[in-house]
Amino acid sequence: MPYAMLCDFDGTIAPFDIGADFVRHFGRGPTHELERALERWQAGEIGHRELTGVECRRLEVTEAQALAFTRQFSLDPAFTEFARDCALAGTPLEVVSEGFEFYIADLLERAGLGNVPFSSNRLRFEPGGRVSPEFPNPGGCGRCGNCKGERVRHYQQLGRTTVLVGDGYSDRCGARAADHVLARGALLDWCRGEGLEAHPFADFSGVAAWARETAVIAARIPQP
Repeated sequence: MPYAMLCDFDGTIAPFDIGADFVRHFGRGPTHELERALERWQAGEIGHRELTGVECRRLEVTEAQALAFTRQFSLDPAFTEFARDCALAGTPLEVVSEGFEFYIADLLERAGLGNVPFSSNRLRFEPGGRVSPEFPNPGGCGRCGNCKGERVRHYQQLGRTTVLVGDGYSDRCGARAADHVLARGALLDWCRGEGLEAHPFADFSGVAAWARETAVIAARIPQP
């Protein structure tokens, strides 16, 4: 069966967790509610949708300030070549994220990858620096903001063998549903604890090597 690649953004395509750094940088007031929400989310007691609501209630930031902050980050250099190889192979590639559209779209565009499809949550910037989260992608488990399991099943229904690439707790729904999982960080530890098979990777050059071995993308011809 043909493949489809579904890749997490924060901590995966982008080596740093941009969304988490953004929330920490512009968060205001006491942190105890956020810390408790993070603990409950990691334990699986609440979903990412509820966590995002807690995070956004603490934020005070304008859109210009937000973009100025997130533009200091960049993508894994190997991802650009990997995305182009997927396009050449006719393998669907989608970025699936619990982060926010404003920085994902901006960073993909700045990397020359504005044509790569992605699904994510949105942040509505309001007067006075307040923000509100929006969850534009219906379906899925109802607990996630942008359910990666739903995106995996979408491609499975199209007859694709799905590969989920991720690094954290927000990838759990996708990992449960995917045919193959490439993982690092907290996601790799969680998969091992759950007895879920996962192939470890260090960066996107490792993802690309796995994809060539499994014929997701074409093998590279050595240059003379």
